[in-house]
Amino acid sequence: MGLDTCDDAGIYRIQDDLALIQTVDFFTPVVDDPYSFGQIAAANALSDIYAMGGNPLTAMNIICFPIKRMDISVLQEILKGGLDKLKEAETLLVGGHSVEDEELKYGLSVTGTIHPDHILTNKGARVGDQLILTKPIGTGIINTAIKGNLVKEDLIHEVTAIMASLNRTAAQELKAFDIHACTDVTGFGLLGHACEMIEGKEMGLVIYPSRVPFIREVLNFARMGIVPAGTHRNRDFRNEYLLGLEKIEPAIVDILFDPQTSGGLLIAVGKEQSEDLGTKLVEKGLKNASLIGEFVPEPKGKILIESLG
Repeated sequence: MGLDTCDDAGIYRIQDDLALIQTVDFFTPVVDDPYSFGQIAAANALSDIYAMGGNPLTAMNIICFPIKRMDISVLQEILKGGLDKLKEAETLLVGGHSVEDEELKYGLSVTGTIHPDHILTNKGARVGDQLILTKPIGTGIINTAIKGNLVKEDLIHEVTAIMASLNRTAAQELKAFDIHACTDVTGFGLLGHACEMIEGKEMGLVIYPSRVPFIREVLNFARMGIVPAGTHRNRDFRNEYLLGLEKIEPAIVDILFDPQTSGGLLIAVGKEQSEDLGTKLVEKGLKNASLIGEFVPEPKGKILIESLG
């Protein structure tokens, strides 16, 4: 599994009962605090392993740093944040590479393992499956508002904690259920990644916006027009796959397309297990885990945004 799919990581079978999962991700800072940025970047990179159903084993740092105009203590804090998050994930840092760059960037390449029979892809959903989201959305909009000095300190801490939280707990709980598909919500936004789950398939998806968990205050910022440029690019790219947007408040549509940093998992599970899984996730501390949609026979290859959920 590799370049010919839109999945979260590449997978290479090395023996009948063992395969490697490999992924890489890095980006510019999304928060001002270097330590928090390191944690967020690490959690984001690890997420692709969890989304495929695997266990991360090792990681390597990727660093672009403007050494001539930024103090080395900033880099040290970033690396400490990343290392602490790797320790939380029980993942070993084995090296990395750095280059001098005018723009600070940080992330990791991560290698994990999985049994070839237990791989979770983003294309395995079945008609009747329920769609569960494990984290609230809106990080792109909140981060844009932070750049405009419009966000209070308590919300900054809340959003930072959401982005820095691992998808590890959710991934561990999935192993006890019959999960048909999984992906994580990142730069393409909730609807962009949901489109990947039904693209080219003989089924559709209904999503209920009223059930989608939003980060607090994000709707107010969206109504003010404070949205990142990626939101509009996401909508333009996937607009033809969506039905019913005209019935939804434009600000809510913006949130549904909002590019996420280190977002939650999107999980397709059989209807008979969906309630139990949702309850288990909440019991394990994922208080925002919500059933947000259902895979349906029609409209094929489309997502219907249903205002009444």
